[in-house]
Amino acid sequence: MPPSNTGRVQIERHVRHEVSRVWQALTDPTVHVEWWAAGNISPVVGHRFDLDMGAWGTQACEVIEADPGHRLAYRFAVGVLDTTVAWDLRADDTGTSVTLTHDGFDLDTALGRQGYEGMGRGWPGVLARMDAVLSK
Repeated sequence: MPPSNTGRVQIERHVRHEVSRVWQALTDPTVHVEWWAAGNISPVVGHRFDLDMGAWGTQACEVIEADPGHRLAYRFAVGVLDTTVAWDLRADDTGTSVTLTHDGFDLDTALGRQGYEGMGRGWPGVLARMDAVLSK
């Protein structure tokens, strides 16, 4: 049965980089590790991979949507938080609009509330690191 009280973290940022560079940051493991976490991510629906979240452990993930240059979504922390992370990209005249949506936190549980609060505080810094890596 789905939780009765779910949480969503949604953040929109503009970066001064082309969509192709942002897509690479999201889908190339050698770039991904520089701004967020190590893991064999690949933009292929059904692809399963683990992200090494350091002190928070290794989190199982599975790609559920991949529209190159537009949208990447995956199940995150399968069997633990059971949430979904989605990245939506939109090109504009000065770079890319990035919308991150981390959805499905079960706020009826202590772990779900902790994850929601922690990721809500953590995502802005993660996005800033992505921008910094792309600016190298």
